[in-house]
Amino acid sequence: MRQTKMAFNDQIERKWYLIDATDLILGRMATEVAKIITGKNKISYTPHEDHGDYVIIINANKIHLTGNKLEQKKYYDHSGYPSGLRERKASEMLEKYPKEMIYRAIWGMVPHNKLGRKQIKKLFIYRDEDHKHQAQNPEKIQIDIRKK
Repeated sequence: MRQTKMAFNDQIERKWYLIDATDLILGRMATEVAKIITGKNKISYTPHEDHGDYVIIINANKIHLTGNKLEQKKYYDHSGYPSGLRERKASEMLEKYPKEMIYRAIWGMVPHNKLGRKQIKKLFIYRDEDHKHQAQNPEKIQIDIRKK
């Protein structure tokens, strides 16, 4: 009788990946990144263990949205005070806070529990091409979902 082998955290080799977000579509890129940081792209995936890899996203300000989302999609924040609801269009978020826009898209695709909070810490987003992770020798991966 065969037994299922399970990999534990001390047996996992983690890699570093670099993604250039220039002309990528936000949601489609976010799904690929969520798969990598949760470890679903590996054969050894186990739902209750953190097997994900590290992801560095550069050129966050050059991401695209499809359709009319730049004008129609809205992001909401609340300060916690009465009438403290703040509403921003996606165009304003892309101009001022592109890192937050990508972070929110990916956070919506990982589990919302202790494991998800641990996995999202392996995501590093930078507005331009400069990043401080050259020492990790990140492997550049190409996502073939570019804006046409």
